[in-house]
Amino acid sequence: MDLFSECRLCPRQCGVNRHFTVGACGVNSALMAARAGLHFWEEPALSNENGSGTVFFSGCTLKCCFCQNYQISHEGFGKEITIERLGDIFLELQAQGANNINLVNPTHYVPHIIATLDKMRHKLNIPVVYNSGGYEKIETLKLLKDYVDIYLPDLKYFSSELSDKYSHAKNYFEYASQAILEMHNQQSKLIWNGSILKKGLIIRHLILPGCRHDSIKIINWIAENLPADSFMLSLMSQYTPTYKSKNHGEINRKITTFEYNSVLDETIKFNLNGYTQNKASASKEYTPNFNLEGL
Repeated sequence: MDLFSECRLCPRQCGVNRHFTVGACGVNSALMAARAGLHFWEEPALSNENGSGTVFFSGCTLKCCFCQNYQISHEGFGKEITIERLGDIFLELQAQGANNINLVNPTHYVPHIIATLDKMRHKLNIPVVYNSGGYEKIETLKLLKDYVDIYLPDLKYFSSELSDKYSHAKNYFEYASQAILEMHNQQSKLIWNGSILKKGLIIRHLILPGCRHDSIKIINWIAENLPADSFMLSLMSQYTPTYKSKNHGEINRKITTFEYNSVLDETIKFNLNGYTQNKASASKEYTPNFNLEGL
C-alpha cells in the first residue's frame, strides 16, 4: 500500500500526493536527513557513556515557533538518502557503540523506516527509539508495532489555544494524549540492561515561559492515566528563545526558577519517575550542528 500517494500519516491528514508535491510536513516522499551520529545529550537511559545513535530527519508535522531545530524542521535542510543507505547508517552507528538507534522527528517517514528495518533489522541488536513531537495518529503508530522498542514522545500542550498559537496545531492534545496511550499499550514496561533502557516509554515535557499552569495540567493527566512505575517522565527546563519566539513577547525569554519548581513540585507529588534538568541546560550549545554528518 502506497501511503504517500494520499498522505494521511500525521494528524494534519493533508491528503496530498507526496510523490509530486510536499505535504504539510514540508517534504515530499524522498527520504531526507540532516545528520547522523552519536548524541550524548539525550536522557541518561538513552545516551549514557556511549551515546545515542541519532538520525535527524528533515521536515516536521508541527510548526513550533520556538523550534531549536528549525533549519531542518521548517527550512527543509537535509540530504536525500535511500533506504539502503539508512540501513547502513544504522549499522555504522551500532558499530560505533551506540546504545540505540534514535529516529528524531520520524513521523512523515514511517514507510521508509519500516522498509529499512524489514531489510536489515536481523543485523541490529540495539533498540530502536521513536523520538517525536507527540503529534501522531494511532493508525500510524500501529504500523510500528514490533518495530519500535522505546517511544520518546513530547507532550507539549494541554491547552488547544496554546498549541494553536505556538505550533499551529489546535488539536494537538487530542491526538498526542491518545498517541501516548497507544505507545504505552505497545511498550507498557520499562526493561533495562543495567543503566541502559532496552524497552519502554519516556514522556518529555518542555516547560514554556508563562505556561506553568498548562504544564501542571499535563502532569496531572499523565499521573491519572499511566501507572507511575510503567514509564519515565523527562521534565525539561531547556527552553531557549529562538527562531520565531521573538514574535511572541511572552515566550521570548527563558523560564524562571519559580516556574520550573512549580511544575517539579507537581511531579514529586505524584511520585513520578524520571529526569529533571538543571536550568543551565537552557543553552543553544545543546543543539546539534546540522552539517550532513554521517550521511
